[in-house]
Amino acid sequence: MNDRLPPETIIRLDDARSGLRGFIIVHSTALGPAVGGCRLWRYTDEVAASENALRLAGDMTMANALAGLPFGGAKAVLMLPEPPFNRATLFQAFGRAVEGLGGRFVASGGLGVGPADMALVASETAHGPPRSDGLAGGDMAEATAHGVFRAMEVAVSRRLGRTLGEVTVAVQGVGGVGMALCALLHAAGARLVIAEPHAERAARAAVRFGAEVVQTRLIAQAPADVFAPCALGGAINLATLPSLRAKVVCGAARGQLAAPELADMLAERGVLYAPDLLVNAGGTISAAADRLDWPEAERDARIDAIGYRLSEILDEAEALRMPPARVAAITARRAVATARPALAKTMLAA
Repeated sequence: MNDRLPPETIIRLDDARSGLRGFIIVHSTALGPAVGGCRLWRYTDEVAASENALRLAGDMTMANALAGLPFGGAKAVLMLPEPPFNRATLFQAFGRAVEGLGGRFVASGGLGVGPADMALVASETAHGPPRSDGLAGGDMAEATAHGVFRAMEVAVSRRLGRTLGEVTVAVQGVGGVGMALCALLHAAGARLVIAEPHAERAARAAVRFGAEVVQTRLIAQAPADVFAPCALGGAINLATLPSLRAKVVCGAARGQLAAPELADMLAERGVLYAPDLLVNAGGTISAAADRLDWPEAERDARIDAIGYRLSEILDEAEALRMPPARVAAITARRAVATARPALAKTMLAA
């Protein structure tokens, strides 16, 4: 999905003493406080960092809307300083920047940012992570994988007329979420093909699940029924699309399509793409459960409902003869527009 709506607030971070540089983008607070992760990454320049932050913040608005959560979307992108630098000082400075927004932005962990880093953020602001938040670890990874699993059940049934125990799934990336997804798929009887650059993780998955291991560059063309990208974004691109053999794409990675038009190209090839912003919401829902003090049963029911929401999106996509990713974008925009009626015309036309 490519959200072109302007953000509400752009904060440029530049603190020479701590080495903090980057951006906080508050995209929308129409549905509630803007919730989003923080990533620490090496960017070529501030333009690249700001563009990444803008895209990810818009994605969070859409993801929270699709999950039916009372939150808007935001993102913080921090530029990795050249060593040496004091990590504690940097994240404390970031925490003060979050506090300065007065609760409009609620920060959580993300790529390159672990629980210890977010504890430093929390020492400077009340608007930090919930109890289970972290770097795709613990409950967050399990919750994300559970949501993907439920969505994959629906997608495989709709496109292939089979159960997960009757298919082969190619999983790209077996970190916290990918490994948890493999466990669920293995228990369901699926055959697994995996790609993972860390040899120890790959070996562990191969032994634990009887998985075949292939090189990362070959995973998209593996002879599988389902392709599950669970690493970085852009797994579906102009280079991988022609050799893609799976008829279902359903994974945990954010931004699986390198460009929006690839949704149409997948549909033309008869591939069902389960929109990632809907499918990978399990971790977001788990974090919301902590923030809102939902009982465990409600959290689990909402994660299970990801499959039901995907089924609704697929029904509408079939009726409108549109790719599911486009229908998901329309659905999310409609939710935000309804929450803020003055923006309705702009939102639905975008």
